[in-house]
Amino acid sequence: MIGVLLVTHGEIGTALLASASQILGGAPQQVTTLSVWRHDDPDDLVLRARELLEQIDAGDGVLALTDIFGATPGNVVSRLLADGQVEGVSGVSLPMLLRVLTSRDGSLGAAVKRALSGGAEGVVHMNSDRCLDA
Repeated sequence: MIGVLLVTHGEIGTALLASASQILGGAPQQVTTLSVWRHDDPDDLVLRARELLEQIDAGDGVLALTDIFGATPGNVVSRLLADGQVEGVSGVSLPMLLRVLTSRDGSLGAAVKRALSGGAEGVVHMNSDRCLDA
């Protein structure tokens, strides 16, 4: 099973994981968070993130999800990337996380595609895209 590491500003990742756990009816395995705060040292964050990767990688790789590309959480994830072992996707959202968590038995590449589609399909202009039958 593919591991999932959420690296986000403050408690965003923790809140997303708690919400996903509520929706899914329990806490998913091989998923953890790393909260990034203004005072954190980036090198220390990378070390902590590597420790977390070791804990959640059962051999199928880890998908690291982060909130903002180019900000400290995203920069931490960028230092962890290893093709086929650790893949990173920014712009994490609840739809993205749920899409990943409900199907982690395939390849890491497929998990990346599910994350991207979950994020994109989770953005809806409700006025124009709503179901008229509702």
